[in-house]
Amino acid sequence: MNDSDRLHCPATLRAILLADLLTTSATAMARSDPNRFFLASMIAGQAADTGCLPTHLGLGDKNYQHLVAEYFLGFDAPAPSRQVQKVPEWDELQKLLLDHRAHEYQSEIWIADIVATACTGHNHLWQDLGLVSRDELSKLMWVNFPELARDNTGDMKWKKFIYRRFCSSEGIYVCPAPSCGECKDYSKCFGAEN
Repeated sequence: MNDSDRLHCPATLRAILLADLLTTSATAMARSDPNRFFLASMIAGQAADTGCLPTHLGLGDKNYQHLVAEYFLGFDAPAPSRQVQKVPEWDELQKLLLDHRAHEYQSEIWIADIVATACTGHNHLWQDLGLVSRDELSKLMWVNFPELARDNTGDMKWKKFIYRRFCSSEGIYVCPAPSCGECKDYSKCFGAEN
């Protein structure tokens, strides 16, 4: 693979964008926030056209511009223009996440909004977020929603776990995430529980 081909490879492009994001200027508060890495990873994934997040990560233009100004000053990568349909339970998913947030960083609110938005995707949550791996998502969950992370004792897939928690709080006991039936790993997730 020559240098030109590498730049067109999504994984390489993503790695370059992630490195660029993490070397941009940020406020002192943003530099000390562990979510800076996760936000950079999602922005890099989106710019490399992975994941399902809409333009501005689903935060809206004003919040996204504020995020970039605080965490990645001067960064301007074009994001793919895509829209996702808001799921009817978005508010409840966001509330579930916010109710279990760590209360360490203001960015937890953005993370809750982004995760709730990515729940509309058709792949695993880490893929829909544009992250590199499920391990990266698990770290994001531990930093932002440690109580939920602690409760996932069976290492359940995160989207399934979030929906299971949402549904049980609503008194619904048969509850796959709305896109799970379309996932290529459906049988792995909905086979016998661990």
